[in-house]
Amino acid sequence: MSLSLLGIILGLILIMAACMKGMSILIAAPISSMVVAAFSGYPLLETFLETYMDGTVGYVFSFFPMFFLGAIFGKIMEDTGAAAAVASWVMDKIGSDKAILAVVLACMVLTYGGISLFVVVFTMYPLGMAIFKEANVPKRFIAGSIAFGSFTITMTATPGTPQIQNIIPTEFFGTDAMSAPFLGLAAAVLIFLGGYFYLQRELKKAWENGEEYSEGEDEDFGGNDEDLPGVLRSILPLISVVVLLNVFGIDINGSLFWGNALALILLWDRFDYIMEAVNTLNEGADGSLTAIMNTSMAVGFGTVVQEVPGFDELVEVLADVTLGNVYLFGVVSTNVLAGATGSASGGMSIALEALADTFLDMGGNPELLHRTIAIASGGLDVLPHNGAVITLLVVTGLTHDDAYKDIFVTALLIPAIVGLLSVIPATIIG
Repeated sequence: MSLSLLGIILGLILIMAACMKGMSILIAAPISSMVVAAFSGYPLLETFLETYMDGTVGYVFSFFPMFFLGAIFGKIMEDTGAAAAVASWVMDKIGSDKAILAVVLACMVLTYGGISLFVVVFTMYPLGMAIFKEANVPKRFIAGSIAFGSFTITMTATPGTPQIQNIIPTEFFGTDAMSAPFLGLAAAVLIFLGGYFYLQRELKKAWENGEEYSEGEDEDFGGNDEDLPGVLRSILPLISVVVLLNVFGIDINGSLFWGNALALILLWDRFDYIMEAVNTLNEGADGSLTAIMNTSMAVGFGTVVQEVPGFDELVEVLADVTLGNVYLFGVVSTNVLAGATGSASGGMSIALEALADTFLDMGGNPELLHRTIAIASGGLDVLPHNGAVITLLVVTGLTHDDAYKDIFVTALLIPAIVGLLSVIPATIIG
């Protein structure tokens, strides 16, 4: 093993350990990049200012409009009550007798419509708890239900989803959001069946053990009496994004732009005064900065890795470990990097920044690579240090001990297994 390859391995270990210990990726990624550079004998400052920043800035240039427009879209839908209206409508149609299914499907509808995972968490918690109360479902199941509905199927597997994990591969492979639809749908069905039946089995066991619904001292989810907008005008902006992206072939930036415009037109009366609307736009824009910087700084790390001599050696090792199967190579490398960074988009971006050309040179079908890698990104990313997991637990008032088992099984274990299984049909077809 060369010193350069050793540096890459140590850099990966460092970025994973730092993120798991709570260090921001904004700090962990540059430091880990310097470790990689040092072991290759590269000048540290020059590597940071040129190679690292080239990768970081290049990613921002390519993806900032999507992060920006997507964050504003989610904030408009949240602040106007439109997201809550759509979720309430879905749950009413399913019924409280199927409380977990109602929460999961409501989350899936919102995420497939382009609303960010974080907005879904804040929207779904009070709505989900209200239906859980009616159905006597223990509170600890709310985290697993929201994670399963938001962090899995419509984030990565479902063809046409406007979530970033399905858009990033289009920039590297020249594909579109509908890539490998049958493979994506098959994976979506497997993930759904595995996750839903797991949650139902665990709920049955909980009831048999005498567990019941309970609220915190300062919580009251007796029902949602909020004056919400009508479901039709609430859901039309979501539908518009998906239709513009997948039917009319408008790129994600254009689709989100017009989705925002339609949302503002249909929901303008939900703002009491113009500055309230301005505040919503401001908060959405501010939120996009954190998201894009977290991911782009991780991509900078991948750019440095790609530039050092040990990278070619790493590619050979990974190709040997994955038996030369390009799809298995893509799934394994993406999953490991997503786990290291605690981010599906970050891990995928590092993998594709460093390896996309290699995957294509190995003869991989671009559409199959797109779908298998997208699915794989939604596996090990949901380790305990994942930002969305931490946010979900904080919002719900639960701890890792209370709820992480359900999150682990439904949003990590099952999607990771399905990601590996997706290699089989991809290999046969490709």
